[in-house]
Amino acid sequence: MFVDKVSDIVGLYLNPPLMGMVLCVDEKSQIQALDRTQPLLPLAPGLPERRTHDYVRHGTTTLFAALDVATGRVIGQTQRRHRSAEFLKFLRTVEANVPDVLDIHLVMDNYGTHKTDAIKRWLAARPRFHVHFTPTSASWLNQVERWFSTLTERCIRRGTHRSTQSLEKSIRQYVDLNNEDPKPFVWTKTADDILASIERFCLRTSPSRH
Repeated sequence: MFVDKVSDIVGLYLNPPLMGMVLCVDEKSQIQALDRTQPLLPLAPGLPERRTHDYVRHGTTTLFAALDVATGRVIGQTQRRHRSAEFLKFLRTVEANVPDVLDIHLVMDNYGTHKTDAIKRWLAARPRFHVHFTPTSASWLNQVERWFSTLTERCIRRGTHRSTQSLEKSIRQYVDLNNEDPKPFVWTKTADDILASIERFCLRTSPSRH
């Protein structure tokens, strides 16, 4: 199953369908609205950016995101919880933002919220949706995880927010800024390259050669 899933997803990245959109989907949950006890001190000649180690928490939010691997554009939606109901609401947003003529290929992990009966029924009623699950513990195959990392580095970690609403506004602004000048990630490794690399690692670390 691992080999099949890697081959399937990497195949989508390297040879996307002509009449389809490949979207990497996931949620970044429990994003904390943090207010530093002192103002952030910016870069200065000879000094790095400085911030206090302590902070006050002002609630959390969840970002649902779908990264278009062809263009780098992101469909994003903040919600206070990340249950199946919220994920279904996000899927409806995705559906509304993709032209009807295109099939929608969703790359996502095996999180329980993605596989409830309600989600399965909704997807089954929409044949243009095709789900491609990543292997267990292989979130590195999902390109939206790399985008989440950039979001954290450039927006969340550097921000100061006195409310959840302030945090969500900053996230939405970052999504809008991303979509004004999107830059897709360039996937270069083939499935064979990835599997060969994993095999070499296993041979180096496993006490058995079987």
